[in-house]
Amino acid sequence: MTNRYSTLFRWINVVVDYILLNLTLYFCFLLADIDLAWSNVYEQRLTIVLLNFCWFYSSNIFGIYNYILRRDAVPVMSANISALCVFIAMAAVIKLTLPHIYIPPTPYLYYFSLFPALILLWRTLFLLLRKYNRRHWLRSSSIAVVGTSSAGLEFCHYVKANPQLDLHVTGIFSDDQTNVPPQIDWLGHIEDCFEFAQANKIKEIYCALPASESKRIEKLMQEADKHMVRFRIVPDIKGSLHRKCMVELFGYVPVLKPRQEPLENKANEVVKRAFDVLFSALVVVVLLSWFVPLMALVIKLDSPGPVFFRQLRSGRNNRPFHCLKFRSMALNPDSDRLQATRADARVTRVGRFIRKTSIDELPQFLNVLLGDMSVVGPRPHMLQHTRDYSQLIDNYMVRHFLTPGITGWAQVNGFRGETRESGAMLNRVKADIWYLENWSILLDLKIVFLTIWQVLKNDDKIF
Repeated sequence: MTNRYSTLFRWINVVVDYILLNLTLYFCFLLADIDLAWSNVYEQRLTIVLLNFCWFYSSNIFGIYNYILRRDAVPVMSANISALCVFIAMAAVIKLTLPHIYIPPTPYLYYFSLFPALILLWRTLFLLLRKYNRRHWLRSSSIAVVGTSSAGLEFCHYVKANPQLDLHVTGIFSDDQTNVPPQIDWLGHIEDCFEFAQANKIKEIYCALPASESKRIEKLMQEADKHMVRFRIVPDIKGSLHRKCMVELFGYVPVLKPRQEPLENKANEVVKRAFDVLFSALVVVVLLSWFVPLMALVIKLDSPGPVFFRQLRSGRNNRPFHCLKFRSMALNPDSDRLQATRADARVTRVGRFIRKTSIDELPQFLNVLLGDMSVVGPRPHMLQHTRDYSQLIDNYMVRHFLTPGITGWAQVNGFRGETRESGAMLNRVKADIWYLENWSILLDLKIVFLTIWQVLKNDDKIF
């Protein structure tokens, strides 16, 4: 639950920003004395849509509408300035990548000077208005909890740890005071809750009694209606599942999900794929176009055999695919069965260097363009390893919900290289699942930069 004013002022800021974005553009065409009949042309309409999309994306990256009443003024202005910088950069990229769209330069020079100034002026005026009304707008709601189930206690701790919810837990009603933690006030027996609520102006009671007391819960709901107190039920789901779950509603039917997966959202999936294609195409054109012939010559001179090493590995949804690498080993019958080890006799002289510098992984950008891999994701394992570790490690197969990556959260956190013990693989799996549950495009960028840094500083886990 959020403060009753938070959503209102969030949408006020959203509406004003988009009005400024579009009216400023119209005004700049008038200012530049451009024939407004041009506004009916397809290119102009497309440009307006793209600018709105750019602002939507940049404002969401920095969360400028989040916690609009609670966030301090300096972070608010910093987030807005950052969003404006990204907005202008995205607009410039669109201009460069879509040269066939004619955009008169003069009104846009005016626009990218005027729009940021108006946005920052409006945000400053809002912060000044907020300064004198903040205490009234952020008036917290006092609530009480009935019952000491594990869900009820966790609910209390969560509310206390998240002040942005604008809720104040007065205490807990329980028939057994010994079940109430010392850091939470005991308010009395359960039947006293409505008398206490009326005396202390508490408008909401959260019931955390177990499902076995359904008749008592029903009676409390009836009493709440009589006393005009809003009644909420905190179901004790964790008591039966022993793990955290996400709740998704299908109508009035709650469905529990064991984990959050941002990439289940098609919009996020499109963003990630667009990043993969753009980044990989850049690497292929700028680097691999001349580097592959050079490496082919070096590898051929060092040892007989093909330039590329193709190996079946486990992909998304456990579908096998051929993973490409520069060949770093002499031809041997165990390449699809045995993992490379430190001082492995199969590794060639050139192979040792390209493995140490991760150059052998570069052809996998072709896998990314083909859609078999992503730039960032869980590292793909050999089919034999997938079969073996899936029997030894719980949740091992969960990592295959994602498209495998050239690098990943596990790799930048040190869980890379040889995995002789199942404990090493367990840490890798935990990191991969954390990435699955916490994906964002900014996290992908962070992992890419950390990977480059580790290669430059010569990580000793690479061999």
